[in-house]
Amino acid sequence: MAEPFGTPVALVFGAGVGLGGAIARRFAREGFHAVVTRRTAKGLEPLVEEIQAGGGVATPIGVDARKEDQVVELFERVERELGPIEVAVHNIGANVSIPIVDFETRKYFKIWEMACFSGFLMGREAARRMVKRKRGTILFTGATASVRGRQGMAGFAGAKHALRALAQSMARELGPQGIHVAHTIIDGPIDMPWIRENFPDLVKSRPADGLLAPDDIAESYWTLHQQPRSAWTHELDLRPWVEPW
Repeated sequence: MAEPFGTPVALVFGAGVGLGGAIARRFAREGFHAVVTRRTAKGLEPLVEEIQAGGGVATPIGVDARKEDQVVELFERVERELGPIEVAVHNIGANVSIPIVDFETRKYFKIWEMACFSGFLMGREAARRMVKRKRGTILFTGATASVRGRQGMAGFAGAKHALRALAQSMARELGPQGIHVAHTIIDGPIDMPWIRENFPDLVKSRPADGLLAPDDIAESYWTLHQQPRSAWTHELDLRPWVEPW
């Protein structure tokens, strides 16, 4: 489905079958052009088809979010060819458990690149364009690891702590310029294929609504974007009602 140039864009880094895809679908329903990214565009085809089947507009773009040149070119291309980026969402994980004594430097660095450095690149490029327009929303997806570390999660927790600090700093700097920066703490397992395949006992132990539903989380992202600036939320903590920790 073709759209005229100028349709507001919701750019989602880390789209797929879970939360990123749900966020893209939610904004597409509101008339946004959903630009969805992951390492390779081919894996985004089912999501794009689903959005288009629902009457929305979506464009898949393959990009390595850790590479500065690719991220810069992505923003330039979207603004040049598709429309102004009104919402930018960083939803890249790297939830890997490695004992500290076995942690290789290259693995630690890769986790940091994926979960933190890519957030810096996205946030900077979004800000550079939004500041000129004095409006926009930048959203970062955090995790339990954003506020506390645990056994085996030194790399992931370190990266997510840093991403949270980045979001805090950006919010203080960009808020007075009309840009809403928010960070969500997803404090619990998200109901997605990877969780169901790797933690079947956890899934069985919970009621049907005992996992975080991607569409319900996405609704909170839409709410963040819609908030009046007299009462912006910076950090939102989301957890299922049965979460014990």
